[in-house]
Amino acid sequence: MNDPNEPTELGAVDARAGETTGRVRYILGISLVLIIVVFAILFFR
Repeated sequence: MNDPNEPTELGAVDARAGETTGRVRYILGISLVLIIVVFAILFFR
């Protein structure tokens, strides 16, 4: 069994464990623009 006090060594790929394609950035940007447009329409209605 591993000692819980010893640091765990991970490789670069295992340590990253995230999305690297950039799709999340586009989804967040588009969502932000849509929210601003909807609020502007509701405000100036």
